[in-house]
Order: sequence, then structure tokens, then C-alpha cells
Amino acid sequence: MKKKQISFEIEEYLNIYELNDTDKKLVYEAQEATKSAYAPYSNFQVGAAVLLENGEIVRGNNQENSAYPSGLCAERVALFYANSKFPKVPVKAIAICAFHNKKFTSSPIPPCGSCRQVMLETEMRFDSPIRVIMYGSGKIQAINSIKNLLPLNFTGENLNK
Repeated sequence: MKKKQISFEIEEYLNIYELNDTDKKLVYEAQEATKSAYAPYSNFQVGAAVLLENGEIVRGNNQENSAYPSGLCAERVALFYANSKFPKVPVKAIAICAFHNKKFTSSPIPPCGSCRQVMLETEMRFDSPIRVIMYGSGKIQAINSIKNLLPLNFTGENLNK
């Protein structure tokens, strides 16, 4: 038997003012995106903002459905919209935040497994790492590649093995 350890670095910030201007703007865009989320069942409004290599910022938010599996997360809404509008432009970063009980969550919210897989596909599609910024009013976490959140990942290479 052989054991391997998987580790990665995560940046933690105490507040939004510690972020660089680009990350700060992206978080503000994600916060704004929460306002138009359609979340009548969970009342958990999630916003995402994607920064593209060409400088464009695309927003997305969660879209719930009474048939729960039919909804879509903010991250995928933003990424799919970005990829449909700018199909040849790599994604540089994504910011994610949630609004619940009339305030932003104090802890950062990480993307779900499905969103991680879509983010990984986008990262690999352009062979360019995506910075992931997860906002919470009490702390902010950031990583420099989605591969850090999905270390044992499934890619197109697995289909050929």
C-alpha cells in the first residue's frame, strides 16, 4: 500500500477591504447578483460573478424550481452564460456569495460538486486556472485553481482509459 497526501493553500481575508481591487469588484458584482436570484423555496440567494480574460464580468444567480433537481446554481448560470456569450474567452476568476435571513452569510459558501465539475471543465477547456473567491461577511477565502477544490477529478482523459 502507498499513501499520498493531497494539500493546497487557501488565502483567507478578514474583510473585503483586504482584497485587491479586481477581486473586490468581482465580490461586489456577486453580491449584486444575489438580488435577482429566484429562490422562493430556500430563501437562500446565491450570486456569482465571472471575470473573463477580456475584462468582461458576467453575473449569475441561483434559479430554483419546485421540482428541486430542475434548478440551477449561480456558478453554473454565470459560467454557462459567459461561455455562450464569449465562447473563446477564458475565465480568470469567479466570486461566489450568499444572502440569507436578510444578510450575507458570515461564512464563505463553497461551490457544490456539480459546479466544481463545470468549473473544472471550463478551466481545462482553456488550459487556464480559475481563481475562486468565496465571500462571507466574517471571512473571505480564495484559491487559485478549481483543481484545489476537486483534487480527484473526472476529466475527458478518463473517458479514454
